[in-house]
Amino acid sequence: MAAAPSAAGGVNGQVTDSVTQVNTSVTGSTPASSTGNLLLSTSHALGTAALNATTGNQQAGITMQAATVQGINSLMSTGTAVVGRGSSEILSKG
Repeated sequence: MAAAPSAAGGVNGQVTDSVTQVNTSVTGSTPASSTGNLLLSTSHALGTAALNATTGNQQAGITMQAATVQGINSLMSTGTAVVGRGSSEILSKG
């Protein structure tokens, strides 16, 4: 049994009630959706920042190790004549 159209606009009252309920549902869920989007974006940004910090730390460690190796190579490649001459100068002044 169909309900008679309303006098205001010719639309069934059940239809307007249904539309009102859907609009209320959408309006009510908007704050939760926006908060979820905010938390998701924030967690993604923090994760990326942590990844960048870790990568920077790893690269700094590699650079420091390379500098140490170069320093040791410089010390080890110094000829014995130079080391002996430098040692004799130090001993003669002391």
